[in-house]
Amino acid sequence: MYFIDTHTHLFLEEFSSDREQVVDNAIRHQVKKMMITNIDSHTIEPVLALCRKYPQNCFPAIGLHPTSVHENWKEELLVIENYLNTERFYAIGETGMDLYWETSRIHLQEKALRKQIELASEYKLPLTIHSRNAVHEILDVIDEMKDCSIRGVFHCFGGSPEQATQVIKLGFKIGIGGVVTFKNSGLDKLINTITLDDIILETDAPYLAPMPHRGKRNESAYIPLIAEKIAELKKCSLTDVADATTRNAEMLFGY
Repeated sequence: MYFIDTHTHLFLEEFSSDREQVVDNAIRHQVKKMMITNIDSHTIEPVLALCRKYPQNCFPAIGLHPTSVHENWKEELLVIENYLNTERFYAIGETGMDLYWETSRIHLQEKALRKQIELASEYKLPLTIHSRNAVHEILDVIDEMKDCSIRGVFHCFGGSPEQATQVIKLGFKIGIGGVVTFKNSGLDKLINTITLDDIILETDAPYLAPMPHRGKRNESAYIPLIAEKIAELKKCSLTDVADATTRNAEMLFGY
């Protein structure tokens, strides 16, 4: 039995003093693989450096985060495309749309998302979708571009059970993180409407630490806490959750 953290920002400065210990701690807690997700062109090299240091445990994704989309988004994505031609990545993302932190550039976010969907299709990579307060808008874009034969995950999913059904029908997984352990998060109802085959685990570290660490720095070693909550909600064993979510992640990302 082992776990995969499909979404962590382990390269950020929050881990600058103990990054090696954080990786070791994750492995001790049976989290043997971690997807390291960048934010923009300036964070690609830190991600790659980390993955080169831990090639059996850390795997790079590349994309332009929606809150990092500015007027220069085309130049940013050109840098990303150049890297795609020289390095191996396991996903495009995180990309998507964010109507919580940023609404003034939503039209640019949509354009950047569309281009990254095209890149994912061209390079035959799954997408990691950021959809804060924008699940409906992103589903519309994906539905319009379904000829691109895309797949992936809606990271840190916060939509309704009905939207989750749409996401799954489009070939995407549901990313579940520490929020599922929060009281009144509403994710308990969602978990009961989907199957383990629809779920992959993530932390979004250093953000959104699960209980009892809420409000503190998150890290990949906390993935089992998320899995335990899912096992409780699904009335199944922890091994069942580990086996299913690990299988789902490996099939989706190919690592």
